[in-house]
Amino acid sequence: MFRVAARTNILRGASTRSFLSSRFASTLALIETNAEGKLEPSCLNLLDAAKQLNNPIVALFVGSKAAIGAQDLQDSVKCEGLSKILVAKDSSLDHYLPENVSPLLADLLKDEEYTHFVVSSSSVGKNILPRLGALIDNQPVCDVIKILGPTKFIRPIYAGNALATIECPQTKKLLSIRASAFPAVETGKLEGAEVAEVPFTLKDALPIEWVSANLTKTSRPELGSAKVIVTGGRAFKDKESFEKYMVPLADSLNAAIGATRAAVDNGLCDNSLQIGQTGKIVAPSLYIAVGVSGAVQHLAGMKDSGTIVAINNDPDAPIFKNADYGLEGDLFEIVPQLTEKINAAKA
Repeated sequence: MFRVAARTNILRGASTRSFLSSRFASTLALIETNAEGKLEPSCLNLLDAAKQLNNPIVALFVGSKAAIGAQDLQDSVKCEGLSKILVAKDSSLDHYLPENVSPLLADLLKDEEYTHFVVSSSSVGKNILPRLGALIDNQPVCDVIKILGPTKFIRPIYAGNALATIECPQTKKLLSIRASAFPAVETGKLEGAEVAEVPFTLKDALPIEWVSANLTKTSRPELGSAKVIVTGGRAFKDKESFEKYMVPLADSLNAAIGATRAAVDNGLCDNSLQIGQTGKIVAPSLYIAVGVSGAVQHLAGMKDSGTIVAINNDPDAPIFKNADYGLEGDLFEIVPQLTEKINAAKA
């Protein structure tokens, strides 16, 4: 694929103090946890990106179960450069409501120690970062896929068809990190990191209330961190046929199930499975696209996968141009045969 490197200078910000002139430069990293307080897999990739900024890292946990997340980090992650863990236990920070979390971050970033703030380019990060940028009057750099230095970053534009090199001279660099573009930090045990509690009381609260969440529960690997993903497209006629063919194939590979936007819009599956520019960005070791045409918006969400296998009856489908292996034919015949052969090979 042809890639264009573009340079963009971000000029907003009163100070252009260089990174090297900050004696106590640190990176503040917001670490996401699940409903039980355990680390989200993407935070391991986030910490690797934070390490590349060559600052001491301060990890921040928020919410009533923040202490559980901090302990999980200490017990399961070995991250050189992580010097401190901050815990804000206020229940108003549960569910990462941006109206509540952003003021806390803005207060912390008043400290001149912090030159960088990083968060995963997840739904949480996408909600929080613009509001934080408005509060401190700084322009965020979103969806970073490569760090060239403390002030220079690469991010995709035009649905990933071009790469922009961003020079950011602001005193505070606000970054969201595409997890799939960075490896996970080493697992192990964190030693020597100081743990401190951050007092926080929400002031001038907006009339925002968390009501409920209707989440799809599954025993499958989490889509954003799965090593193998099988994805269905609009070629499936209805939800029943989608599940009839996709579920056995996914079970044979212990894979997560994904979908294109067209499949989601047609009611074939839940929108939490959507992969693409407006869905999840994934980079599994193996990606099997079943009945997926290969629209540019979908390719933006999966083209960094290790091995891509396409199954489609249209020989001119764009997905074949991006696939390592292609099976041309009727998916309703190919998928059951493929599933059977995989199960036979495992026996």
